[in-house]
Amino acid sequence: MRIGMRIPPKMGSEGIESVAVWAAGSGLDVLDVPRLTPEVKQICEKAGLEIGSVDAQQTGGLLSSSEQRRSDALDAVKKQMDDMSSLGARVLFMCLVPEDKNQPRKESFAIWKDTFPDLVKHAEQTGVYIAIEGWPGPAPQYPTIGCTPEMWRAMFEAIPSKHFGLNYDPSHLVRLGIDYARALSEFGDRINHVHGKDTEILHDELYECGVLPATFGAKYGFSEGSWRYTIPGHGQVEWNKVAVRLDRLGYQGAISIELEDHRFWGTAEKEREGIKKAAEHLSLYFK
Repeated sequence: MRIGMRIPPKMGSEGIESVAVWAAGSGLDVLDVPRLTPEVKQICEKAGLEIGSVDAQQTGGLLSSSEQRRSDALDAVKKQMDDMSSLGARVLFMCLVPEDKNQPRKESFAIWKDTFPDLVKHAEQTGVYIAIEGWPGPAPQYPTIGCTPEMWRAMFEAIPSKHFGLNYDPSHLVRLGIDYARALSEFGDRINHVHGKDTEILHDELYECGVLPATFGAKYGFSEGSWRYTIPGHGQVEWNKVAVRLDRLGYQGAISIELEDHRFWGTAEKEREGIKKAAEHLSLYFK
């Protein structure tokens, strides 16, 4: 399996060409991009990198209570599918967070069920695979749909097509208390992309505030109190077990490092250090 990365902000500010040259020089194979254009495609090809995922635009509008906003968002995402398909990209990454963060998940699901069959049909026609991430969304509402097995089961029953599937990111499952290995066993055939990110459970903080966000603020960045996101190898995920299960499932996509770790943040130098350390750990199991 190939190892890649999403682009952290400080590195991204240096330009896509600089990122691509550094990623290739660091032994990475794949680059996830926020937007794919012919220029971005050419830069990646020149560096010897494949395109991993492309970030979907206007996903909040797909879950809007406004029919017009949903229609506009649907047209925009279909156009994005056409464009990325013409450039050879196949994975469209999205997180299903509604525009209105107070919108109940059950209501968002009803809108999704009405909107997405048409979108997935277009994905089938263009050869694009949608990968939804299980970030639960911002506190205190946690409005994201598609972040728990309960929701995945309902979604995959409503849309059986494998062109609608998961971005498997075990870090979110760990923080939610969901068995990340069991999720692989049950939903592995719907995995369209994988993120290399981890979560450390902070047991002293868990004693202090339980699973609730800390009342007076988290002690660390990329945390809400009793957990913190980390690079692979610094958290609870046993990546050897993930690798074995993905191999058994026949997963052929990339493992893309998503850097969200306060220890490797704030400067481009720190971001590069974090990506390198993450890649070193993942390469023990995925190279």
